[in-house]
Amino acid sequence: MKVIDHLTNAKETIFSFEILPPLKGQNIEHIFNSIDPLLDFNPPFVNVTYHREEVVYKRLDNGLLEQKVVKKRPGTVGICAAIQNKYKIDAVPHILCGGFSKEDTENALIDLAFLGIENVLALRGDSLKGETYFVPEKQGHTYAKDLVKQIKDMNEGIYLDEELQNKTPTNFSIGVAGYPEKHFEAPSLNNDMQRLKEKVEAGADYVTTQLFFDNQKYFDFVDRARAAGITVPIIPGIKPVATKRHLSVLPHFFHVDMPDELISAIAACKDNKAVRQVGIEWGIQQCRELKEAGVPAIHFYSMGKVDNVQKIAEAVF
Repeated sequence: MKVIDHLTNAKETIFSFEILPPLKGQNIEHIFNSIDPLLDFNPPFVNVTYHREEVVYKRLDNGLLEQKVVKKRPGTVGICAAIQNKYKIDAVPHILCGGFSKEDTENALIDLAFLGIENVLALRGDSLKGETYFVPEKQGHTYAKDLVKQIKDMNEGIYLDEELQNKTPTNFSIGVAGYPEKHFEAPSLNNDMQRLKEKVEAGADYVTTQLFFDNQKYFDFVDRARAAGITVPIIPGIKPVATKRHLSVLPHFFHVDMPDELISAIAACKDNKAVRQVGIEWGIQQCRELKEAGVPAIHFYSMGKVDNVQKIAEAVF
């Protein structure tokens, strides 16, 4: 079933979450152990991230460095197929511009369609380590809106090879990312909203936001989106704080602000166990307010740790 249908048909706020593929060498039980504790909250869909290649350097015996390109977390497509087969829950794989040519993208979407996967989250993706700015793959997409258009075209039976015979349209529901506090590369909030509108106009069915810790930023974001003519569902994304290190890590990597009240509460904690409890309590407060406001779903960025998500869900869903 499509995510947009789940959102449209739901009578109350949906619980959903995102998982990371395990590191290369680990088995799929790692994924199942992350999903099992959250099944009680009836997630109709689960997102599975895709991690593009990384550049690593290995020192050779002669002292020189050898550059290698590796993927540390492969397996997104296989994990999605396993989730749908084992749990009968819809899987939402991330599809990136970064690391994919248009041909690669088309082939990946064909594989997903063959597996009965009807949902994708279309993202530009991050730049490679060492790159100041995002560099698209040769013959690849520079912007997420163009990736959305390619997926939408396939839904209409339009493939890269115009001479293909008996082309079968795909049937994907397309999600995209939104940034309540602005994408860090955007020059302004208004410019960032225009980029989001372009993704929706290209064919996106819904938006899932970057994580945030101040609900007012989400409410303001939704108001700006509606004023800009964006009418699709906008799902808030939540990440519980779990360690003191998150005070610097989360703002750095996700370009988000933390409320002073939350910062003070974390700074006063004696250890990470206490921080984790602060994160749970803050998450409960956030989610209760969001649910009372009638948001279509609450999407949790679990990042492989689900016990705090479980405790928040127990209090809210």
